Amino acid sequence: MKVFSRIYTTVIFVILYAPIAVMILYSFNSGKSPAVFQGFSLKWYGELFSSPVTFTALRNTLMLAVLASLIATVIGTMAAYGMHCMKSRRLKNTLQTVTGIPMMNPDIVTGISMMLLFVFVGTLFHFSSNLSFGTILIAHITFCLPYVILSVLPKLRQMDPHLTEAALDLGCTPLHAFFKVELPAILPGILTGALMSFTLSIDDFVISYFTTGNGFQTLPIMIYSMTKKRVTPDMYALSSLMFLVILALLLLNNYLQGRGERRKNKAAHVRHGKRRIKKAAVAVKAEAPQN
Repeated sequence: MKVFSRIYTTVIFVILYAPIAVMILYSFNSGKSPAVFQGFSLKWYGELFSSPVTFTALRNTLMLAVLASLIATVIGTMAAYGMHCMKSRRLKNTLQTVTGIPMMNPDIVTGISMMLLFVFVGTLFHFSSNLSFGTILIAHITFCLPYVILSVLPKLRQMDPHLTEAALDLGCTPLHAFFKVELPAILPGILTGALMSFTLSIDDFVISYFTTGNGFQTLPIMIYSMTKKRVTPDMYALSSLMFLVILALLLLNNYLQGRGERRKNKAAHVRHGKRRIKKAAVAVKAEAPQN
């Protein structure tokens, strides 16, 4: 049974990562053919770094992803904290259900509905341009918010509520207690939500296509425009670099979470040892008069 499970897991990983491995391999191809590897070369990486159009699209994509992930992380963390502090269980469950709807909603529905909303608001207030960088930024923040909320909420539930009460009893204000006690406890969830938001924003095409304005082009939109003719191999090089950057961020996130868990386990072990020492000392004192 163990051999079968290992074979099954291996096949799944091969199916998932074989296309990426082929893409990385052909990013070093000296020729343009997507089927014949003609030799190892860094030609397309050089083409990538010398293309102003590609760098403009990359700059737009990264700027959009960073701003959307930061704003969504701040707003999502505040929303998750507010939902966690609610007393009404019915209202809390309702909000959690509503939060999950955008994640299940098809991107095409979200993109078209947001485009119609922006056009309606722009026409209502007589804006010169209905769609712009602001509209695509709002759209990215909107679809990133549920992922941040659902990443932070479990950490808030796992947090010991007595720590906050102890901080307040020792003289901390609620704001000071949040930054000193609660924020470090939920930080892994915040980082996970921010990383997911950043990745989703870079990857998004459908919603960006419907909500972007003239003159602002992201990488997915630029690559889509290339498919009408032919995707140049420098896109293989760019996609390989983006994959390696995301992989590095994931490894860093897992490392930080693992280090935090090890610190918690070490602190818990130390506290457990101190309790055992205190119990042993009490037991010795209790037996001393009898001897």
